[in-house]
Amino acid sequence: MKKKKVNLRDLKPNSEEPHSHDDGHNHSGSSSNIKAYIPAIISFSMLIIGIGLDYFDVNFFKDWVRIIWYGIAYLPVGLPVVKEGWESINKGDVFTEFLLMSIATIGAFIIGEYPEGVAVMLFYAVGELFQNAAVNRAKGNIKALLDVRPNEALVYRNNDYVSVNPETVQIGEKVQVRVGEKIPLDGILLSDKGSFNTAALTGESKPSTILKGEKVFAGSINLDGVIEIETTKEFKDSSIARILDMVQNATSRKSKTELFIRKFARIYTPIVVFLAIGVTLLPYFFVDDYVFRDWLYRALIFLVISCPCALVISIPLGYFGGLGAASKNGILFKGASFLDVMTKVNTLVMDKTGTVTKGVFKIKEIKAIGWDEKEFMKYLMAMEEQSTHPIAKAILEYKVESSAYKASDVTEIAGKGLKGNINSKIVLVGNKALMTANKIDVPTETQSIVESIVLVAIDNKFAGYVVIADQLKEDAKETISALHKVGVNSIMMLSGDKDSITQKVASELNIEHAKGGLLPEDKLKEVELLKQNPENKIAFIGDGINDAPVLAASDIGIAMGGLGSDVAIETADVIIQTDQPSKVVKAIKISRSTRKIVWQNIVLAFGVKVIVMILGAGGLATMWEAVFADVGVALLAILNAVRLQRMHWD
Repeated sequence: MKKKKVNLRDLKPNSEEPHSHDDGHNHSGSSSNIKAYIPAIISFSMLIIGIGLDYFDVNFFKDWVRIIWYGIAYLPVGLPVVKEGWESINKGDVFTEFLLMSIATIGAFIIGEYPEGVAVMLFYAVGELFQNAAVNRAKGNIKALLDVRPNEALVYRNNDYVSVNPETVQIGEKVQVRVGEKIPLDGILLSDKGSFNTAALTGESKPSTILKGEKVFAGSINLDGVIEIETTKEFKDSSIARILDMVQNATSRKSKTELFIRKFARIYTPIVVFLAIGVTLLPYFFVDDYVFRDWLYRALIFLVISCPCALVISIPLGYFGGLGAASKNGILFKGASFLDVMTKVNTLVMDKTGTVTKGVFKIKEIKAIGWDEKEFMKYLMAMEEQSTHPIAKAILEYKVESSAYKASDVTEIAGKGLKGNINSKIVLVGNKALMTANKIDVPTETQSIVESIVLVAIDNKFAGYVVIADQLKEDAKETISALHKVGVNSIMMLSGDKDSITQKVASELNIEHAKGGLLPEDKLKEVELLKQNPENKIAFIGDGINDAPVLAASDIGIAMGGLGSDVAIETADVIIQTDQPSKVVKAIKISRSTRKIVWQNIVLAFGVKVIVMILGAGGLATMWEAVFADVGVALLAILNAVRLQRMHWD
């Protein structure tokens, strides 16, 4: 099924679309929603009035007046179903639930059971509306993704910077990007240097420092100072446009799924229709006083009784219960079909940054050599106060008593670090290249550290280092072991972060398969390879723009809704509101409980229906008994579905 794009603010726990027919319109607006309910409201109002007039035996409400009244009440809810049945027949799909509903309700009119004919179709129409609710709210098409693209570019034209649509910018033009803005097109950096957040494109947790003449990519966020770039690609060929194109293609490749009721109707409907024909004609060969009209009457009652109202109600009721239970636990499913898919997941692919890690830099280790740790940190912090880099911010969070240490004569050495003077001591803070350039020996132990490392030298002697790393989420480890327990046997981590860091995190979490340094298209290829095995039911969990293509291509996409990007949330089928990966395990458990409840409701509704149909064929059941059986089953189904709200899945 195609992914339904949804605004998280508008998301409500409802069911999935009732059939695969798509009218191609967007019904997400409030006015469209109201219009969708008008036919049911009209039919319901006329039905209640008609029943009232029948009850009080009003004189004028007889014969043709009564028939016309109920006929008009039937049309708003019945005509679309009859039309759908007719269109299905023209397409060669004869035995659908639409045909059964049409025959049964028209049959009720033929035998004079007008209120029941309207009520049966009204039940069905209301069930369809409930199932449509989630789709109508989730109907935002792929254009919603385009909001992530920069919508303006400051281009240098006629001796001034003017704001234009990025799609109008030509290759070779000069573009200015301010602090906090997205780079609108791919290009090369004209300014001396720049610091960029590329997490949306690559998943790299550490901001990138780009020097003059190096490539910059559309969608990256400028973190430090006004910069200028020269465009090297048109907007349609930029990095962000390519990602969005992959989302569209991956979404279109999603296989369609049909609701159980539609599959069931293909078997159930022909059986019921042929049995009704049998009830009409077969007694001719076995009954002496055969009267065609009497047996036709019984056959029509049989058809009305066979109308799957309880089934139509009980199935979405179970899903409503599951969607509501998931919502209470901070998990939003965008449709009932995704609850079904979640029950079959046996392979989980996950992003790293922001998914199992917090995506925030923290000090992981401090190693002072020949210095007291706090004294060492005072020197380092005095230097980092001169920087706005995220790593500097992480270091400045270190708790130390107020210090009078001030750095002077601080100079930045491009691509290497800082050099300054503190307490008449020369202090160097940066990477290994800075130490090597100043002939300072660095301990070999630093070579095995894969995380970001800040090396410090004081007065030409190595003084120590600080390791800065992204932190694992508190429930990350328990999530992996819990996934294995619920039958997810294959777990893989794919990240745009450095492969060394990715492998280290995977090792800490006991994930056997991991790959780092991947671009969005690389992640997509990995998932496509997994999909070649039809036994793999793949869930992908991620949070960035770069994850959107994989979220769309997987059997079920799961996005982190708290800190995740808008694109990931729009593209995913399931949204974890709390950003806790352990919620994936709970989502699987809730899905399986929901499927169990749904099947219990199906067996209950179908079992009672068979019994009443047998009684009806034998002339022992009337229309009202059939309706009573349906209502009773529906109430039991409601109570059964409500159980989901009281269950715990810890």
